[in-house]
Amino acid sequence: METTVFVVVLVAALFHATWNAVIKNEADKHLGMTAIVLGHAPISIVMLFFVPMPDIASWPFYLAGVALHTGYQIFLLNSYRLGDLTQVYPIARGTAPILVALVSVLFLGVALSAAQLLPVFMIAIGIMSLSLVRQQDGLRNPRAAILALVTGFFIAGYSLVDGLGAREAGTALGFYAWLSLTNAVVFAVIMRVTKPGLITRIPTEGRRAFFLGGPASFAAYALVVWAFTQAPIALVTALRETSIIAALIIGVFFLKERLDLAKVASTAITLTGAILLRFAK
Repeated sequence: METTVFVVVLVAALFHATWNAVIKNEADKHLGMTAIVLGHAPISIVMLFFVPMPDIASWPFYLAGVALHTGYQIFLLNSYRLGDLTQVYPIARGTAPILVALVSVLFLGVALSAAQLLPVFMIAIGIMSLSLVRQQDGLRNPRAAILALVTGFFIAGYSLVDGLGAREAGTALGFYAWLSLTNAVVFAVIMRVTKPGLITRIPTEGRRAFFLGGPASFAAYALVVWAFTQAPIALVTALRETSIIAALIIGVFFLKERLDLAKVASTAITLTGAILLRFAK
C-alpha cells in the first residue's frame, strides 16, 4: 500500500475512534447518534458546491449505501446500549475485514496475495480478541454479541458498496457527499417517527455530538471512501479498523474503562498486522 494512502487511512481511523467515543459517552445513545448523523449534513451541503456530480452508473450503489449506512447506525447505537466501547467495537469492527476480504476474493475477482491476506486476518483477529478479555463481555451477553455481529455485516456491506460506487462515480467525495446527506435525511425521518421530540433536543443537549462527532465521523469516512479508489477495498477496510487502538486508548484514559495485559496483547497483534499491511505486495 502506498504511503499516502496508508497515512490517510490511519488519520481516518483516529477520527473514527473519536466519534465512536463521543456516541458511547452520551447518556442518550439515540440523541448522540442522531446528532452525529445530522452533523454530516452541513459539511455535505457545502462540499456539493465544490465536487462534480457522481456518474449515473454509481446511483444504484449510492442508494444501497444509504440503506446500509442507516442499518449500521441503528444497530450500532443499540449495541452501545448493551456493551461498553471495548466490548462492542471489537466484535463489530473485527468481522468486517474478514467478510470484505472473502467477498472480494471469492465473488469480485480481486487478487490478493498471501502477504496481503495475512495482515488482514491478523488485524481482524487482534481486534476480535479484545472482546474476549473481560468476564462480562459481548460474547457472554447474547444480545450484545448478536447486535454487534450484525453491525459488522453492515460495515462489510457498505464498505464494498461504497468502494465500488465511488469508483463508478468518478468522484469519491462527490459520491460520499450525496450519500451522507441523504443518509442524514433518512435517519432524521426515522428518529422523528420513532423518537418524537428527539431532534429538537439536539441544539441544547446534543451540541457536542453534532459539532464534534459529526465532523469527525464525516471526515473519517470521506477519507476512507477516497482510499477505496486508490487501493483494494479489503486492505483499506482492514487498515481502517486499527482505529480500535485509538478507541482503546480513549476508552481507558477518558471513559475510565479497564486495561489489562490481554488487551495489550490484542493491540500488539493488530499493530503488527498494520505494519505488515504497509509493506505487503
